[in-house]
Amino acid sequence: MTEETIKNDTALGERAMDKIEKQQTQRKSTKRISKAQRIKEEQARNQEILRVLEENYTEAGTELDYTNPFELLIATILAAQCTDRQVNKVTPGLFAKYPGPEEMVTLTDEELGVIIHSCGFYKTKSRNILQTCRILLAEYGGQVPDNMESLIKLPGVGRKTANVVMSNVFGKDAIAVDTHVFRVSNRLGLANAKDVLNTEKQLMENIPKNKWSEAHHWLIHHGRRVCKARKPDCPNCFLNHVCKYYNNGQMSKK
Repeated sequence: MTEETIKNDTALGERAMDKIEKQQTQRKSTKRISKAQRIKEEQARNQEILRVLEENYTEAGTELDYTNPFELLIATILAAQCTDRQVNKVTPGLFAKYPGPEEMVTLTDEELGVIIHSCGFYKTKSRNILQTCRILLAEYGGQVPDNMESLIKLPGVGRKTANVVMSNVFGKDAIAVDTHVFRVSNRLGLANAKDVLNTEKQLMENIPKNKWSEAHHWLIHHGRRVCKARKPDCPNCFLNHVCKYYNNGQMSKK
């Protein structure tokens, strides 16, 4: 092999390497553009979901009846695994006789259990409610605390209940994830999580903070009226054009 041949082969090899490197750079650039485009499209889709939800559920709010923080706290504890409608049948009589923790704590577990029996899990709920009343009296002067850290220390109060209370009676930006919010947000694609906590975190990222409380109510109303657990009315849903559950073929479009 002559020196000239070697030089030619070297030049060809360098050009080939330059071409490969250029192609790799182009592919990386395309991937970056594609990722940015996907993020932009997701944001636009999320904005459309929120716009349509707000348009259709402008007046949405909590369906639990209450007049003060204590009543909402107790009503929300009772609403676990129970409908708001049933809770609203029980609480008027309960709050008329026992309007605050000081009055309610005079009941025994059994006596309170008789009153709230129809709300289900009455033994556990009675115990939690009375323990909560005692804590409110002993540590908070009979008042309901307005922060997550204090609320979730109360028996029977998790993040969902705490967010409901903070949002509805204290006017704080919060998004409570109940069974409806979890189901609907993951079907729509506002979240993509297998558990409530991560769903809450993703919703807080994908929804403007000043819309958290409202979005909670929009998603609940949509879950109760259209996006039901067993038979979601996908073909007639006003969000099916942006719904991942529907458009990915997870639900029949017939």
